[in-house]
Amino acid sequence: MSAFTYAEMTTRNMGFVTPEEQEKLRAAHVFIPGVGGMGGACFLTLLRAGVGNFTIADIDTFEISNLNRQVFAFTDTDGCSKAEVAAEAAARINPEAKLKVLGAEWLDQIEALASAHPVIVNGTDDAQAGVRMYRVAREKRVTVIDAYAATLPSVYVVRPDDPRPEERMNYPTVGKDWRAITDDDRQACLMKELEWALTHSSTHKYVDLGIAAELAAGKRKRFSFAPMVITTGNLMAYEAIRLILGHEGGADYRGYFFNPHAARVEKPLPWPLSTLKGALVRQFMAKMTAS
Repeated sequence: MSAFTYAEMTTRNMGFVTPEEQEKLRAAHVFIPGVGGMGGACFLTLLRAGVGNFTIADIDTFEISNLNRQVFAFTDTDGCSKAEVAAEAAARINPEAKLKVLGAEWLDQIEALASAHPVIVNGTDDAQAGVRMYRVAREKRVTVIDAYAATLPSVYVVRPDDPRPEERMNYPTVGKDWRAITDDDRQACLMKELEWALTHSSTHKYVDLGIAAELAAGKRKRFSFAPMVITTGNLMAYEAIRLILGHEGGADYRGYFFNPHAARVEKPLPWPLSTLKGALVRQFMAKMTAS
């Protein structure tokens, strides 16, 4: 068996990146709160690309229902900490990677974490944590990479001067102390995010609307599918690498949806088309949740 070296691990990256860019990736620091679905897929890809420093966090343990999509979930990890399992796997891929592992305490440390990590990849689906993280990221001048709750893979990149998702999608949390955010607020945030995704993409074509109605009514957990989750994680990884290397292009704060069913990219609609379609989407969602 050959001995591990970072140079040998990343030798096939050459051509995609220069030796100087590879060293930038090796020196980069990325924070990923949430390493289950999209966050886990993004972490795995960044790790294999040679990013050298991570802080990862997760409050959850693996469940059997995670096996359908989460890259670090295995039958023998049921009940184990997602962050700890991901860290153990990472050490088997790049033993030189420097990893800090956190649980629920990450939110209390978010100011220090944002100061130490120029790039944050949001792998959580908790509105309260997301609101807090985005507000701190603005204060600390940090960029956050994120994705929509949708059936199509998606990605968006929120730079320090960009509007926060709560502002752009009209969450009920705007102006509210993050500690006062309730479960009702969380559900309302999810509805606003679904409204945005339905308005600006064809995500409705690729979902069972009966199941979607149960989700919107708070009667069902989010449904998810490996091709969508892992593709989204990789779109997020592309954006993280682009930021680390200082490359132009990529997603903006409104992002895009990748539609593999139609082999196209779907970008947000311009005003006033989005206003008209948004009104129809709200009527549709009202009927859906009332049924």
